[in-house]
Amino acid sequence: MSTTGASADPLAALGSLPGVADSVESVRKSVDRVYGHRVMRRRSNEITSEAALRGARGTAALSGADWALEEVRRRSDFSGDGEARTMGAALRLTAEAGQLLSIWRQSPLRVLARLHLVAAAEGDGRVGRPRQEGEPVDEPLIGLALPSAAEAHGRLEGLSELIIAGGSAPALVTAAVVHGELLALRPLHPPHNGLDRAHGRAHRPGRQRSRPQVGMPRRGGPRRTGPRGLPGGAGGLRLRHSRGRRLLDRPLRARGRTGGARVDGGVRGAPARSRV
Repeated sequence: MSTTGASADPLAALGSLPGVADSVESVRKSVDRVYGHRVMRRRSNEITSEAALRGARGTAALSGADWALEEVRRRSDFSGDGEARTMGAALRLTAEAGQLLSIWRQSPLRVLARLHLVAAAEGDGRVGRPRQEGEPVDEPLIGLALPSAAEAHGRLEGLSELIIAGGSAPALVTAAVVHGELLALRPLHPPHNGLDRAHGRAHRPGRQRSRPQVGMPRRGGPRRTGPRGLPGGAGGLRLRHSRGRRLLDRPLRARGRTGGARVDGGVRGAPARSRV
């Protein structure tokens, strides 16, 4: 996926596909309405933390750990069984990704490596690097053939070039393409299912980077069945399901709580440094 050739801005045309422009505008209006709400102005920190917690819970649910929200709030130790570790990884990813806004546009591969290390929460020679030929990928919820390691490496480099080069496509469209490519490539080993969604917290429109984040697009059904048959493959799936009514995590219902899990940079267990 190179930016050279017929078009120096290959993602721009995606914004004019049927339904995409309307979806993007719907998202923008929905988010602006939340930012302008009087409750958001008075309790932005509380609402942002609650939205992030709900988003992390949704990420874990898409990876098979479908816990009740109150259970996530109650827990402080996520080092137990497989579902607990999945939930802990989702919480760490959500907290870390929001702090990487300034790095993403300059070095997206560095951000992905960092998120991979944070999700793993332990040292391993394979963590923070692309997968190699022959390394297995256990992702039963994705109904897509696994590209070879060489193909994954090449497409990942091309994706990085697109992000660094920028362009006129709306940020949500670019995020949809990034999400779809990571979903299809599964480029890192061992895989961590939340990486394809965590990048969205680091990829935000320029005018929103200084504003609190109140929601993330998450939808389970199409992701579980795979994006085959949708226009544009995995990117097409993401474009069609990133809609305003699915974006917001109903943050205005948030109430103050203490103890247990939180996603505001205070999640413990994330390594201090990446390997890149």
